[in-house]
Amino acid sequence: MTGTVEYFRIGEDAPLPDISPYAPFRAVVVLEAPFSTNWQDLVSKWLIESGCLYMMAWGEGCSGWHDAVDGAREGRFPSGEIPDDKFVMTTWHERETLEEVFWFAEFCAMHPDVELSTTLIIHVSPTARREEMFARFQAAQDQE
Repeated sequence: MTGTVEYFRIGEDAPLPDISPYAPFRAVVVLEAPFSTNWQDLVSKWLIESGCLYMMAWGEGCSGWHDAVDGAREGRFPSGEIPDDKFVMTTWHERETLEEVFWFAEFCAMHPDVELSTTLIIHVSPTARREEMFARFQAAQDQE
């Protein structure tokens, strides 16, 4: 791995953690639990305000996260003029495996204007699986 990887389990059952010290970062949002549209919008705004500059969504309903994060980005810059170093890239990966998305995060998810050396795994799940997610992320990098 070329950078730092951190893990956060989030859900509607708990407050969102402070991830701003990791800014600027890329985030892989792993969707393994149901969520409301209101909470999705709240999380999207939290990602943008915390310094996410590249968001990849994986799991059921991942294309909606792409749209929600894009909306939060536009809400932060209502004039439509987004500075190059604040532009947020978004992708969704409904047909790839999680390992493929982890590989993409490490080797392809680059921002055109800002160096991103930290990847956050944002796990939307009823239970934390930190060690499993780290192992899967590492296994994906070893495939190259």
